[in-house]
Order: sequence, then structure tokens, then C-alpha cells
Amino acid sequence: MAKTGTSTQGLRTAIERSGYYPALVAEAVEAAVGGEPVASYLVNQETTFDANEVRRHVTVLVLTGSRFIVSHTDEQAADDTSPSPYTTTSTESVKIGRISSVVVSRVVADPEEYTPGTPPREVVLTIGWGAVNRIDLEPAACADPDCEADHGYTGSSTADDLSLRVSEAGDGPDAVRDTLAFAQALSEATAAQD
Repeated sequence: MAKTGTSTQGLRTAIERSGYYPALVAEAVEAAVGGEPVASYLVNQETTFDANEVRRHVTVLVLTGSRFIVSHTDEQAADDTSPSPYTTTSTESVKIGRISSVVVSRVVADPEEYTPGTPPREVVLTIGWGAVNRIDLEPAACADPDCEADHGYTGSSTADDLSLRVSEAGDGPDAVRDTLAFAQALSEATAAQD
């Protein structure tokens, strides 16, 4: 489920509708937002299956006039550190000018019959601001198959701060539209920073 909008009260209502520890999630998000007006938000709840356990996770993305705020809340089963189940909530506040990329990947069925305005069946929103980079390295080689020289390594570095996947089948068509609307608002905000 994803919900989007542009008001602080709408944000709280969307968090409450998610049903995922709403008081806890709302308190963390509202503390991060502070007194800034909300320009856009997206609330996305996911359920995952981990071995024999069902785990829930909620991501809340908020755009203000100057910041992009990310909140994650995960539930954990009882473990060595806690005799009862618990949640972990984190928030990160990023200045809009630090956002280096907003990538929207769309999956469209039957592209030869695509009609403009039809929502894709799946959207992956990837946002990078330089906090997390993934580095993939492999030994470098040359074209000579008999060469035994050490050519060092080659690889790539990819910004991978946040990736959010929403599908029509799993989350519903409104979730896909809401994710696209938030991505557009974020893209426009980053473009205005240039």
C-alpha cells in the first residue's frame, strides 16, 4: 500500500491508515519534519517472508521545501537483546541539493499497445544522495589469452541509497500512481535546486 499527498494532516492520516504502529511511525516522522510544511509524501508498507516468519516494514518518504526525509520502521522478533518483539525506526534528513539521482524504472506490459497515461504494472524508485555506494570489483584482464600479468582490478561504483519497488499486482494500481506522483515531485524539487 502506498499513499501520497501534500499536507501534514494527510501524512498523519496515511501513516494511520497503514496500520503499522502508527503512533510510533508518526512521532518519528513528525519529529524529523519539524515545523516545515510538507510538499509531498509517500507511505509504503511491505510484508516480507523471512524463513518461517512474516515481517512488516514501512517506509515513509517526505519532501519539504528544503529536505528529503526517509523513515524506515521494521519489526523484529524477540532475540538475545530483547525478550519481546520490538521495532526499529530510523529517520534520515537529506538536503534536496545533495540528491544526485532520482531513477524511475517502469515495467509496462504489451508495450506495442501502450496508451499514454496508462500506469505501468510496476515501478522501482531509486534515489541516490551519496550516503551508500555499492562497489563491484573483478580482476582486470587483457585480450591476450596467454598473458599472466597482473592487470589490477576493474569495477563500478553505484549509488544505492534507497530503492523502493511497487507493483500493481502486489500493492494495487493506486500505489503505483502514488509512487510516480512522489517521484515527479522529488524530481522537480531537485531540478529547481540547479
